[in-house]
Amino acid sequence: MREIFVFGSNLAGRHGKGAAKYALEHYGAIYGVGWGRQGDSFAIPTKDEHLYTLSLDAIWVAIKCVFIPYINYHYDDSMKLHYNITAIGCGLAGYTPEQISPMFYWCLEEKYKQYCTLPKEFLAVLNE
Repeated sequence: MREIFVFGSNLAGRHGKGAAKYALEHYGAIYGVGWGRQGDSFAIPTKDEHLYTLSLDAIWVAIKCVFIPYINYHYDDSMKLHYNITAIGCGLAGYTPEQISPMFYWCLEEKYKQYCTLPKEFLAVLNE
């Protein structure tokens, strides 16, 4: 399976630190592109274009309205892809796993769990 590295980004696409920098250096993330599929990565915005942290509601909208539909639209391709989800929002954006991990509860559903890997921090919260 081909790995897709899912990381938190800013809307300006300045991938200069953390998982975003790693995605830029190793997974084909594109500097200046703040969200969506880029090479073998997928950016979910957690900060705005001025590098201010987005609200939890805004992050949830990005997951619900962009990331999940992307996986569903590319479902046949997803059988060949594996989404390695990082602890988005829990580094530079300053949120905790308790705040972000519920946004990924759907990854535990049978349909998705074979294609998505959650970070241990999220699993610890979701499995409580």
